[in-house]
Amino acid sequence: MGISDDAVEIRAQGWRTLAAVHGLIDAELERDLQAEHRLSVVEFTVLDALSRQDGWHMRMQQLARAAALSSSATTRLVNRLEDRGLLTRVLCKDDRRGIYTELTPAGRELFEQATPTHDAALQRALEAAESTPELAPLVGALHALPAVL
Repeated sequence: MGISDDAVEIRAQGWRTLAAVHGLIDAELERDLQAEHRLSVVEFTVLDALSRQDGWHMRMQQLARAAALSSSATTRLVNRLEDRGLLTRVLCKDDRRGIYTELTPAGRELFEQATPTHDAALQRALEAAESTPELAPLVGALHALPAVL
């Protein structure tokens, strides 16, 4: 095996490690958010993105990027959350084709209730990953990232 083959294997191993950590975190979050709040991880992600708008709203395209979803998946998700009364759509006054999405008071309340559950599950998942020798270096790198608010 040559140097370039070694580099490919190192990247592949890094990707597998990242996927393993992501899987642990995602499973822990999904289990707790569903059990406590009837929310999926992606639904929580949407509520989180909208909550950060501080009284404003997001275009559907922005929301799709924030949740890492396709446009059609975002539309289906927004429909479900709207049916539950957690968010609403608003037509853009300047561009009638533009549709914005924003949290309802019920959506903000559910997000605020679910945030401690999310944070505790994330902490547990990271601790579990950190106790696995193959995953510990990546968790250490995550802890070393600068805080971005």
